[in-house]
Amino acid sequence: MADTIYDLVVIGGGPAGYTCAIRAGQYGLKTALVESTDKLGGTCLHVGCIPTKAMLFSAEIWDHLKHADKYGIDGVSQPKLNWKNVIARKNEITLKHTKGLDFLMKKNKVTVVNGYGRLTGPAKEGVFSVEVDKAGKKETVKAKKVVLATGSDARMLPGYKADSTILTNVEVLSIDQLPKSLVVIGSGAVGVEFASIFKSFGTDVTIIEALPRIVPAEDEDVSKELLRLFKKRGIDVHISAKVDKIEKTKEGVNIHFTKSDGKGEVKSAEKVLVAVGRAPRTTDVGLDKTKITPDRGFIVTNEWMETAEPGVYAVGDIVAGLPQLAHVGSMAGLVVAAKLAGKYARAVNRGRIPGCTYCDPQIGSVGLTEAKAKEAGYQVKVGKFPFVGNSKATILDSHDGFIKVVSDAKYGEILGVHIIGPNATELIAECVTALELEATVEEMMFTIHAHPTLSESLLDAFSSVEGMAINV
Repeated sequence: MADTIYDLVVIGGGPAGYTCAIRAGQYGLKTALVESTDKLGGTCLHVGCIPTKAMLFSAEIWDHLKHADKYGIDGVSQPKLNWKNVIARKNEITLKHTKGLDFLMKKNKVTVVNGYGRLTGPAKEGVFSVEVDKAGKKETVKAKKVVLATGSDARMLPGYKADSTILTNVEVLSIDQLPKSLVVIGSGAVGVEFASIFKSFGTDVTIIEALPRIVPAEDEDVSKELLRLFKKRGIDVHISAKVDKIEKTKEGVNIHFTKSDGKGEVKSAEKVLVAVGRAPRTTDVGLDKTKITPDRGFIVTNEWMETAEPGVYAVGDIVAGLPQLAHVGSMAGLVVAAKLAGKYARAVNRGRIPGCTYCDPQIGSVGLTEAKAKEAGYQVKVGKFPFVGNSKATILDSHDGFIKVVSDAKYGEILGVHIIGPNATELIAECVTALELEATVEEMMFTIHAHPTLSESLLDAFSSVEGMAINV
């Protein structure tokens, strides 16, 4: 291994890292991928995106089964939840795709090296040396370029550690039985997705959010709608609330928090899920031996993902200023691979990144919110179309929510689209394409959408900017 000089070595086998390695292999670059665990896929595949969505799908089916007679299906009036099988199916899906990644490495001639990878310093005579430590046994991987893709870990509240009662996204995915009650601290994507899952399965769910609204990164109208629908579902939501203390009890936990009115309250639950963001894994990857100076743990790059150390790139959750989303890390990996291979590449446009939250109802968004568009100095023109006017949404018995289009009043350019409702995470793809092509509202008003589909609600949404929606 030490005598082989690779074109690049990627440190980290999550979506950003393995995508970069696969594309580099497709371009014919001699590539090594260093992964500290015994399986590829990272947080996303094993304790993040994939298992969470598998459970959300089970929850969706469960919700439908509760009302099977409504859909003309008799005999399932008292369905029984098998929690062990919910977890088993989730595990089967992750295992299947883990094996798929092993196959893809071989297919694309990527050498996988198991062990913890660290930079040893700048390149010497154009070659980097990466130390790989596997249970104390060390070897060296040499390469002309290095891509750091080490990922992130769930943040924990100061003074606490994750265990069988105080959970992060890791522990919550493997609890052996469904809790009767759950407090979720934080209402970003992770928090509201798990709140949605457990509420569907019958758990008493409470959300505590420090900021003035839930899903705070979304358009304010979306936040308001999700709050309304969560309360309608029976989820107890506290915004502008501060957690003061988590106290363990024989039955579970007591969460001491201060409400928005300044009054203290104690909420008892079997489990508490801490979902307050993710911290970059950059503390022990050898940055101190390079010119790279982390910013609060994150690595600063230019638009081509190059760091301050020549020849070293960073992609994924460790990059300063990029949202910690698997699809962003993957695209950054594709960009780096293309640049290193001398192929056409286009830098990640931070204003064209779709955000997707898979709670019920789903949320999909891209571009500027109404508030951000106004802050940027645009004359804003907004349209909104409710899913209650879409026939396919009614067929699916999922007609809560809306599509909101934010446009430039002067030229009609679409600045942002914000969806809360059925299949929002799929519908948003069209909107990303519209923004990429700098489409106008008028152009989208004359783009044919099939009927009956959820996607034709976008036609009405774009038309609503001009006050000309057909179905409302």
